[in-house]
Amino acid sequence: MSRTRIKICGLTRPEDVRAAVEAGADAIGFVFYPPSPRAVDIEQAAELAALLPPFVSSVGLFVNARQDEVDAVLARVPLQLLQFHGDEAESDCARHGRPWIKAARMRPGVDLLEFSSFHPRASGILVDAFVEGYGGGGKTFDWSLIPDGFGRPLVLSGGLDADNVTEAVRRVRPWAVDVSSGVESAKGIKDAAKIAAFIAGVRHADG
Repeated sequence: MSRTRIKICGLTRPEDVRAAVEAGADAIGFVFYPPSPRAVDIEQAAELAALLPPFVSSVGLFVNARQDEVDAVLARVPLQLLQFHGDEAESDCARHGRPWIKAARMRPGVDLLEFSSFHPRASGILVDAFVEGYGGGGKTFDWSLIPDGFGRPLVLSGGLDADNVTEAVRRVRPWAVDVSSGVESAKGIKDAAKIAAFIAGVRHADG
């Protein structure tokens, strides 16, 4: 099996960025959605992104942001990937000149193959639990809603933590996993031990 990639999302402090990098994260996510308790402004994100060494990607999470809002972030923050969690159309996601992924909010009745077909230029599809409003709710969803042989890079999110990520990776075999609340001591405050345990759980599943 290929190695499952790991993204730690919603980082707000330098020490959390360093802990994630030291533990072996492949990507760090910054939330540009003001209602979120994990949101950062442009200056914060620029300072945090400057801490990343080569080959650790910076990802920006947006929810129904205007084009000028995204472009203002890109002018200051060196994001390698954009992550869209709202009701953005394909054209909204593709107009910024960066690779991007689109989040599907999973619940019974959601056809992931159909959803994927609406976003053919996405680098991958992220699957998360459906919650009221937007953003992560720290809840898992029924992984059987993911069709067999999905055929595109799949990022598994939603309620993952060190206790369930090994089973999740073994069952779903995603390209990557994405975690936020599952490695926190409080909203927006990451826990270095939880990050390390989470990444160890992914590696255990990879064998």
